[in-house]
Amino acid sequence: MTDTPSRPRLDKSWLYRQSRMLHAYLSAFAFIALMLFSLSGLLLNHPDWFKGKADSQEHTLTLTPAELAEAQRSDDPIRAAAAIVAERLPLKGEYKSGELMDSEAQVRFEGVSGKSDLFINLQDGQVEATIEAATLTTMLHDLHRGKNSGAAWSWVIDLTAILTLLFSLLGYVLFFSLRFRLATSLKLTAVSLVILGGIIVVFVP
Repeated sequence: MTDTPSRPRLDKSWLYRQSRMLHAYLSAFAFIALMLFSLSGLLLNHPDWFKGKADSQEHTLTLTPAELAEAQRSDDPIRAAAAIVAERLPLKGEYKSGELMDSEAQVRFEGVSGKSDLFINLQDGQVEATIEAATLTTMLHDLHRGKNSGAAWSWVIDLTAILTLLFSLLGYVLFFSLRFRLATSLKLTAVSLVILGGIIVVFVP
């Protein structure tokens, strides 16, 4: 009679040690990110709590004939003219859109820092600009939603979501190392899921 090979057994003590270590390391970033997104989410859900007044400024300038000629030679004269204006004025945001009506270009810049509206006459070079700086509340709103925040911040949002999921999963793994509290933890988890599901089904339109 031959002996059957035994199956490799999971080293639970090693798994729990690694989970505690990773849980501790991830908490350094996860807690800061969670506080930021929790605060911005709270303000997003209650926009009337802090109503800051946006700082708006009006500017006028005239593009030189050389600058107008440079813009007209471009494949996209509107964007080229807007880039020239951006070099001379402290515009808020990045180029969002532009359209031409007769000889006047209407240009929009948007970003977390604020927004800018330009009216550029491509014949005589007259420029009217309205620059509006964002308030702290609107900045937090845009950062929370990832609106006009660029590719780098989009990566931060994705990384925060992934790390938070991993952080939470590691926390559940650690539940299994607490033998006397495991049953209570699982019951609380089940109750939480039932409550959240009930609120979604009953109260969310």
